Amino acid sequence: MQPLPVCCSLLLLLPFILSAPSVPQQSFSHHEDYIFEGKLFQLNLQKKAQTIERNELTVVSKDRFKRDEASSNRTKTEDVDLPTCLLCVCLSGSVYCEETDIEEVPPLPKETAYLYARFNKIKKITAKDFSDFPTLRRIDLTGNLIEDIDDKAFEKLPLLEQLNLAENKLTRIPALPTKLTVFNVNDNQIKSKGIKANVFKKLTSLAYLYLANNQLESVPQNLPESLKILHLQQNNITSITDDTFCKSNDTRYIRSHMAEIRMEGNPVILGKHPNSFTCLKTLPSGSYFK
Repeated sequence: MQPLPVCCSLLLLLPFILSAPSVPQQSFSHHEDYIFEGKLFQLNLQKKAQTIERNELTVVSKDRFKRDEASSNRTKTEDVDLPTCLLCVCLSGSVYCEETDIEEVPPLPKETAYLYARFNKIKKITAKDFSDFPTLRRIDLTGNLIEDIDDKAFEKLPLLEQLNLAENKLTRIPALPTKLTVFNVNDNQIKSKGIKANVFKKLTSLAYLYLANNQLESVPQNLPESLKILHLQQNNITSITDDTFCKSNDTRYIRSHMAEIRMEGNPVILGKHPNSFTCLKTLPSGSYFK
C-alpha cells in the first residue's frame, strides 16, 4: 500500500487540531492613566525634598524664584523651563509648591488653574502676583507668614472659586473676586475693623466661609444669601442683633441655604438673643447659658 502524501495526511488530521485560544488584549484608557499619574504626583509631593537630597540632584536656589521684568513675556513653550517647575510639581494646570521655603509667590505657567503653595515663608501678596493668570480657580496659601495682601491682588481672577489663606498673620481681608465659593481665613489675627462692611455682599456664590480662631468682636455684616457653612468659633464676639443673620423688619424671611453656624468659644451668650435665629433652620452652636 502506497503511503499517503504528507499534504493528504494533514488534511485528514485538520478537524482534530484545536486552535489555541486567543489571548485577550487588555485595553488601557489614557484618561485613567492621566488620573493615576496625577494622584501619584500628589502622594509623592511631600517626599520630593528628601528625594532630591537623597539622589544628589541639583537644588534650585530660592533666588531663581524671584520675578524679573522678562517673566511676564514668557511664551507658553517656555513655561516648562520655569524654575518653579524644577523644584515644584507642575502638572497639567496644577502647581504643587509646598514646603519649599519660598518667600514670595513664584512665577507660574500661563495655564495655571490650581496653585498649592502651602507651608512656605511667603509674607506678602502683591497686585502683580496673580495679574497675568486669569485661569486660576483655586489658590491655597495655608501656613505661610502672610501679613499683608494688596487690595487688588485678586482683582483680575474672574474664575477664582476657592481661596485658602488659613494659618497666616493677616489682620484684614482684601477685596475678593465675585465668583468665590469657598473662603478660608481660619487661624489669623483678623479683627472686625479689618473687614469692610460690604466685602461679602457681592459674593453671590459664596457657600463656605471660615473665620474661626481670629480676633473678631462682631459677626461680619451683609452676609450673602448663598452661605451654607459659617465658622466663627474661637473669636471675641460679645453680642449679636436681630439683623445679624435675619431681618428684623421681615418676620417671614428664611435664610434657606444656611446649614451650620459655629460660634462656640465666644463670650456672647446666645440664649439672650432668641429673636436672632428665627430665620434659621438650625440653631448656631455655642454657649446659650452662663
